[in-house]
Amino acid sequence: MSPFELVPVVDLMGGLVVHARAGERDRYRPLERSVLADGPEPAAVIRGLLDLYPFRSLYIADLDAIRKQGEHRALVRELRLAFPDLDLWVDAAFASTCGCRRFLDADLGLLVLGSESQADTELLESLRGEPRLVLSLDFMGERPLGAAALFDTPSLWPERVIVMTLARVGASTGPDLDRLRRVRAAAPGRRVYAAGGVRGESDLLALRELGCAGALVASALHDGRLDRAALDRLMG
Repeated sequence: MSPFELVPVVDLMGGLVVHARAGERDRYRPLERSVLADGPEPAAVIRGLLDLYPFRSLYIADLDAIRKQGEHRALVRELRLAFPDLDLWVDAAFASTCGCRRFLDADLGLLVLGSESQADTELLESLRGEPRLVLSLDFMGERPLGAAALFDTPSLWPERVIVMTLARVGASTGPDLDRLRRVRAAAPGRRVYAAGGVRGESDLLALRELGCAGALVASALHDGRLDRAALDRLMG
């Protein structure tokens, strides 16, 4: 069995790291309180994460691109150069073959294809077999975001699949175990990652017991609920 993987999340808006909460993106504000860094400057936050634990991967959400209010392509490139040992998982609202190829050719990391940015399955099908592809199945409450066929055709899913429950992001309400169980049952050969609601070590243990490959986490790292000892127990 592969080890459980914790993937820290950095949400970028206006060049800064913001505190994401419940998917209400227009209300996100720059990170103010964190045991890891003194402010919302992205490189400082990432250094704080790596001082806490030698994470292998980092998830970056380009919220400007997702909201169609700009993008952070240059900043992502800078972070890639500054932290070459990190595998960056980047969601930048990819919605075209050209944009995906440009990102992959630049070798900036893993491309996260968010379902909320997809009108159909055409892009996912065109990327079939790409080992650097991650599919994010995005939900707001019980409502799946994006083309229904993305959710209904597990045969199209790549090896890594994120189940992103936006209403639980930053809300400390616990992960959606029922939905994760259903996704794992639909595609037992995929590595499924939970995103949204993780409160601490007990939630991560429950996800590992469920058979999830890992989880995306931010708030529980910034407020200290997940310290080095807990991370060693989970991933050591």
